[in-house]
Amino acid sequence: MTRILIVDDSPTIRRMVRASLTATEATLVEAASGLEAIEQLTLGAAALMVLDLNMPDLHGLDVLKFVRSHPSLGRLPVLVLTTRGDESSRDAAMAAGATDYMTKPFVPLELAARVRRLIEETGAAPAAEGRHAG
Repeated sequence: MTRILIVDDSPTIRRMVRASLTATEATLVEAASGLEAIEQLTLGAAALMVLDLNMPDLHGLDVLKFVRSHPSLGRLPVLVLTTRGDESSRDAAMAAGATDYMTKPFVPLELAARVRRLIEETGAAPAAEGRHAG
């Protein structure tokens, strides 16, 4: 089954993203910090990650750079979902390897549609199934 990792330090946002993605029939896994996201990625392959930029321990861009530099995670689709709507934040995220970029507040149906599109475009099957990233 497809596994989606939701990374945001806000429990409310994680619940909203989870509710938006229930129709995807994916296994939804949550992480409340950048470090927890990396831990979750080492515990099991994900088909997609929804990633906030602003987090207290490890900035989302650092998580993204880690993902892109790791051989077994490098092709993981990453949808950045953040309050940062400025062009420089978007450009920085895309330059670091984000696959898509959305701002909060978000429209649940749009988030679900983008996630489905990214999974379809990238083949959704986790390439690193059973392998560890750490």
